[in-house]
Amino acid sequence: MTMKKRVTGIGGIFFKSKNPKSTREWYNKHLGIQCPDEYGGVFEWQKTSKPEETAFTIWSPFEENTEYFQPSEKDFMFNYRVENLVELLKLLEEEGVEIVGEMQEFEYGKFAWILDPEGNKVELWEPIEGPFSEMYKGKSTSE
Repeated sequence: MTMKKRVTGIGGIFFKSKNPKSTREWYNKHLGIQCPDEYGGVFEWQKTSKPEETAFTIWSPFEENTEYFQPSEKDFMFNYRVENLVELLKLLEEEGVEIVGEMQEFEYGKFAWILDPEGNKVELWEPIEGPFSEMYKGKSTSE
């Protein structure tokens, strides 16, 4: 099985922080990354394949004791946007990639996790238009 596109963009950059609130405030003050809530900053962009559609990339500090990045021991995790998560997971499994846990579905998309060769946990996200997009309209840091 082959897929034309696997990753279509960066969905988020997540990292551990001793004090996520003060980290968000520092980045807002010094770099202009506005964080409308505890999830972090939102970068809004237009898709080159469909310029009429808006997409988002999330920047978010997590509590330093979060277990969300496990089994990785790293202090960061990348989230990549994908188009067809179910098919991609089948392909990755065939290729021997370690899949962490089960795919999960929420009103803002499907999520799954894999480990890269160095043990970094990677989050794969198939976003859907809807509540997430509406929640962040007008709150982008990229304006």
